Amino acid sequence: MTRKDSSVVNRTYNLNPVVVTGSGHHQRLKSTATPVHVLSAQEIHEQGISTFDAALTRMMPQVSMAPNSMGTFLRMNGLGNKYILILINGQKLSGDISNNVDLNRINMARVKRIEVLDGAASSLYGSDAIAGVINIITDQPTQNLVSVTSDTRVSGYGQLTEAVSLDVYKNGFGSYTSYSHDRADSYQTNDLEYVKGSDTETQRTVAPLFTGYRSNVFGQKFTYAANDNLALNAGLDYSYKITDRPETRSDITGGTDYEMRYKGFRWNVGGIYKFSSRNSLQADFTVDRFRYGKEYDVETKAYAVGDYVQSKKQRLMEGQMKAVLGLTDNSTTIVGADWRKDYLTATSGNIQQNVYTLAAYAQHEITLVRDLTATLGLRLTHHETFDQHFTPKATLMYAPGDFRLRATYSAGFRAPGLDELYYHYFSVNRGKAQISFGNQQLSPEKSHYVALNAEYRTQIVAVSVTGYLNRISDMVVKQSVDVDEASLSMLAKEFPEMTVDQASKLERYTLYQNSDKGDVKGLQLNVSANIFQGFNLSANYAYTYARTKSGDEWTPLERSMRHAATVAANYHRSWGRYGLNVNLNGRLQSKTYYPAYEDAPGYGVWNLHTTHSFDCLRWAYLEPSIGIDNIFDKVDSRIDSSNRKYALYSPGMMLVAGLKVKLK
Repeated sequence: MTRKDSSVVNRTYNLNPVVVTGSGHHQRLKSTATPVHVLSAQEIHEQGISTFDAALTRMMPQVSMAPNSMGTFLRMNGLGNKYILILINGQKLSGDISNNVDLNRINMARVKRIEVLDGAASSLYGSDAIAGVINIITDQPTQNLVSVTSDTRVSGYGQLTEAVSLDVYKNGFGSYTSYSHDRADSYQTNDLEYVKGSDTETQRTVAPLFTGYRSNVFGQKFTYAANDNLALNAGLDYSYKITDRPETRSDITGGTDYEMRYKGFRWNVGGIYKFSSRNSLQADFTVDRFRYGKEYDVETKAYAVGDYVQSKKQRLMEGQMKAVLGLTDNSTTIVGADWRKDYLTATSGNIQQNVYTLAAYAQHEITLVRDLTATLGLRLTHHETFDQHFTPKATLMYAPGDFRLRATYSAGFRAPGLDELYYHYFSVNRGKAQISFGNQQLSPEKSHYVALNAEYRTQIVAVSVTGYLNRISDMVVKQSVDVDEASLSMLAKEFPEMTVDQASKLERYTLYQNSDKGDVKGLQLNVSANIFQGFNLSANYAYTYARTKSGDEWTPLERSMRHAATVAANYHRSWGRYGLNVNLNGRLQSKTYYPAYEDAPGYGVWNLHTTHSFDCLRWAYLEPSIGIDNIFDKVDSRIDSSNRKYALYSPGMMLVAGLKVKLK
C-alpha cells in the first residue's frame, strides 16, 4: 500500500501506484505482469523510520538484516547479500564489506519510494539478481518552487538522524541538494561472555551486540527539461562512515584497536528523449567508488593512533542505453544494452583485478486477447571470464476486472565476484592466523525461478497470494579445509609472514568452492485495506523454506527463517490546519537458522508512532512526532559465546521523538 499527500495535512491512500522495477517501464501496480512490493516515502515517514534497513524489515517480512561493524548482512527470500541487486533509479549500488552491504550510503532524505521485486530478474538486470531486486526511486519535484526541509529524529543509545534538503525548480531547471547525518552508540544486551572452551564459566566483556557508528551523506542532483521531449540529469553522492566501538583494555575483553572507516563517491549523468508518449530513448552513465579500511585509535606495536590501513577499494563503471517502444497499440517493447567494468583492489586479500561485462536484452509485452497479457524477455551476457550466458523470462497475466492471475518463469545468473576468484587473504586475530583463498576454477551460479500469483485489487482493498520456487545450482560458498602436513607447507610458502607459532595453531583455512545446489520454496500473503475514512491496515506474511545441499546432505540456509510477518495499522484525521497520524506496526518472526551454530530465537517487536502536522504558517509547515520503539521491551539477552548468533538486535524499549520543518 502506498500513500500520497492530497494536501500538506490531509492524506489519501493509493493502492495502485506507478512502478517501474518489474517491467522496466512505468506501469500501474495492478498492470505489472510480475508482482512488485512498493513502500512510499509517506509510509516510511509515518512509521517513524529514518534508516533504510528499518524501512525494509518493518514492512517486508521476506527481508531480514543483521547489522555489524562490517556493514549489514541483508537477506531476502532466504538468500543473502550477493544474490540481491540494489539499484538507485535503476543503476547498481556498488561497494560491500566482506559481502556485507553498507546501507548507510543510501540517502533516505531523497527516497520517493522503494520497489521490491522478488525472484530472479536477470533478463532485465543481469548478474546478482537471483533473490530479487530492490530499486530505490529518489524524489525530484517538478513544480516551480524553492523549499527547505529539515527532518530530525532522536531516540535512546545516542541514535540521531538529521536530514536537510534544499530544492529549487524554475522553468525546467532543477537543483536538489541534501545532507544527512546518522549516528548511534554501541550497546550490549548482556555484558557477559563464556570463557573460551567453557560452557559454564563466564567473564565480563565490552564487546557490543550492536556496533555504533557516525555516518554522513551528501547528495546533489541537477535536472534540466529542455522541452516536453528532452530531459537531462546529473548527480553525485558522497558518503563517509566510521564505527564507534569500545577500545582495547587490559582489564576486560571485547575491545578493539581500530575503527572501520568507509568512504563512497558516486556520480552519474543521463537523459531521456521522448519521441511520443509511448516511445522513448534513455541513456545513463554511472561511476561508483567505495573503499574501507582500519583507522587506529589505540597505539599498537605496528601502528600509531590515527594511522589508516586500507583493506579494500572498489570501483564500478556502468553505461546503459534503453529504448521503450510502443510499436503497436497493444504492446510495449524494450531493447537495451549495458556495459559494466568492475575494479577491485584488496590489500588484505592481495588482489588487484578488473573484469568487464557486456549485455544486450529485449523484452516484449503484448495483450494477446482481452485481459490476457504475455511478456517474453531474453538477455545475452558476455562476461570477460565466463563467456556467454542466456537468461530468459516469460510471464502470463490474466486480468478480468479487479482480479489478476499471474504465472512467471525467469532464469538467474551470477558471475563469481573478483574476491571469490582471486582472494589471497591472511590476517591475525587474537594470535590466530586466518587464511582464505579464492578459486579461479569457479563456475557461475545459475537459478530457475517459477511463481504463481493471485491478486484482487480495488481502491478499497488489495489482496495478493504468491507461491514460488527458486532453485540455484553451483552456489559459491566458503568451505573449511582441514590443515594437514602437506597443506601447512603450502600455506607457509604462500604466506611467509605467518610465524611458526601461528602455523602451529592453524587448524583450517577456507576456500571458495561451488556447492551442489540451493532450493528455496516460499509463500507470501499481502493484504492492504482502507477500512474506513482515515483508517488503513496492512498485513504481510512470508513463509520461506530455504535449503542448501553439499554432497548428500541438505541443511537450512544460514540466517534463513521459516515464518515472518509484518503488520501496520494507521489512523489519520485532520481538523482545519492540524493533522494527526497514529501508526502501530509490528514484526514477528520464527527462529533464525544457523546450521553451524545455535539457532537464534524468534521474536515479536511492536512500535507506536504519532505525527502532528501544523500547516498554520504561511511560510512554514511543522510536523513534530513522538513514539515508542519496541513497546514490550523485547531483547535477546543471551550470554555471548563463539557458538551463539543473533536475529534481534534491539536494545529494548526506547522513546522516539522527531521534528520535520518545511519552509515553503
